[in-house]
Amino acid sequence: MSERAEAWLALENGQVFSGKSAGAEGEKTGDVVFNTAMTGYHEILTDPSYAGQVVMMTYPLIGNYGVAEEDAESPKAWAEALVVREMSTISSNQRATSTMPEWLKENGVVTIEGVDTRELTKLTRTEGSLRCVISTIDSDPASLVAKARAAASTDGRDLASEVSCREPYTWEESYHDSYPDEVPTATGKRYRVVAYDFGAKRNILRSLVHCGFDVTVVPAWTSSDDVLGMEPDAVFLSNGPGDPSAVTRGIDAVSNLIGKKPIFGICLGHQILSIVLGAKTHKMPFGHHGANHPVRDILTGKVEITSQNHSFAVDPESLPDHLELSHINLNDDTVEGFRHKTEPIFTVQYHPEAAPGPLDSSHLFMRFRELVEKQ
Repeated sequence: MSERAEAWLALENGQVFSGKSAGAEGEKTGDVVFNTAMTGYHEILTDPSYAGQVVMMTYPLIGNYGVAEEDAESPKAWAEALVVREMSTISSNQRATSTMPEWLKENGVVTIEGVDTRELTKLTRTEGSLRCVISTIDSDPASLVAKARAAASTDGRDLASEVSCREPYTWEESYHDSYPDEVPTATGKRYRVVAYDFGAKRNILRSLVHCGFDVTVVPAWTSSDDVLGMEPDAVFLSNGPGDPSAVTRGIDAVSNLIGKKPIFGICLGHQILSIVLGAKTHKMPFGHHGANHPVRDILTGKVEITSQNHSFAVDPESLPDHLELSHINLNDDTVEGFRHKTEPIFTVQYHPEAAPGPLDSSHLFMRFRELVEKQ
């Protein structure tokens, strides 16, 4: 094996880490966040919700089962860069179509290996999500720190409009036959749903189809008139990256859909609905990114292990009287979901489609169908 290039990671606080390049060459900036999942690196990197962020995996060995293209959550990699302790150069999985380093290079993901990810995680927990730069072309510490300090943060950025589809399209694919069947396939009437693409993951769309919806996906800036003109039975608001308060066109459109159609929002969709309905959002110190977050469903009393990826959260004190808190995070008591007391609207902050990850919350898509049926 040829000698790998040097790579460097610099933080806005002045700290610099050295390592080896394990992906594409170049230079990328963004907010550094840590993800505690042991698997799912391919799905994480292709999740549009990671746009604007540099992902650090806390599990020490990444890439050991390679990459299977059918697992991608979107057509491309969206994370700005990747940080790992150790990168596997072999793929111990019969489904793999390439090794992880090969995929990273092909998809232009700048990656640094050999960083003390425990130290960097503890630093992020203490100081919050810092802006950073990862480079294989600049080795000067002062220059790198200056670039980190000049990097754009996710604060105030409408990243959803950057990752959204450009034109409406229909989605017909359901779960693959091998996917765990935690929720029975819906039978009977199929319902038309318009899904706003703020950065939608493919398995969310598959989940909707599985639960009896005919799905039309529309760009993040689609007007309410255009959506209502499609005569849907319901509206879905997807996950996505960035600051929810910056998605002004989406907020305006959703404001005009309240009281007209049943609505289900996930992640960024949950945050946008909270703003529309009178609540406030704020940026968290280091966010929730992983596949092991315990959430209590207040309505049923059950605890579910959930997959999460968000840097912003809804302020619980700002929830107006017409909204009822429905889910709470058991690690830090943050808002994980709410429902409207009089309108057919509910949301969750986490990811019930959870591929890969726990499927405890997959029933929520059927809850959405039942809500539509009641209307």
